[in-house]
Order: sequence, then structure tokens, then C-alpha cells
Amino acid sequence: QVQLVESGGGLVQPGGSLRLSCEVSGSTLDYYAIGWFRQALGKEREGLSCISSRDGRIYYKDSVKGRFTMSRDNAKNTVYLQMNSLKPEDTAVYYCRLYGYLRGTEYWGQGTQVTVTS
Repeated sequence: QVQLVESGGGLVQPGGSLRLSCEVSGSTLDYYAIGWFRQALGKEREGLSCISSRDGRIYYKDSVKGRFTMSRDNAKNTVYLQMNSLKPEDTAVYYCRLYGYLRGTEYWGQGTQVTVTS
């Protein structure tokens, strides 16, 4: 069974930084597109960043480009999201998602809360 566990969220002041982790068990990261999403209260879930399963390139939503950096460590089976220059509007629950293109399946973690406030 594929399981994803996000961690690293917390309370941070505007302008601060956090690094989120997504540990994957039950599978390697092969054949998956890997993405970070977030959902703020009263808003739709939105994609932030994704590593393509085809070419390994990383894509970012415009609102976080230049502030957020996604990376992966295959040896640790872990995906990271480094978040800098955080703003109050970044407050949300952040989720890790794996999309398996071989079977068209997807897996989600439980999420980790990020709160940006003074």
C-alpha cells in the first residue's frame, strides 16, 4: 500500500521559511508525477509544484515561483518543498500527491498545516 506522510508545517511569521517533507512508503518514486498542493479555508485546492514523471522537470505555479523550491531525494524516498518569503495568504493545509501514469492512479497524504501570521 502506498502511503504519503507530510511533515514540516507549523506557525511562521511573514517573510519566514519552512521546509515541508513528504515521505513515501510502499513504492519508489519511479513512474510517478509528484506534486505539492494546498487548500486554504474556503478556497479550492490548488497545485503549486510538480515533478514530471516523463522528463523530471519541475514546474511551479506563478504565485509561488521564485519563493518555493521543490526537490526530491530518491535514496530517502522523500520529496521536499522549501518555502521562502512566506505570506499570510500562503496559510493552508499542504498536501503531497503522487500520480502514477502507468495505471492512472493517485495517492494523497494527510496534509500538514502551514500558518503564516504575525
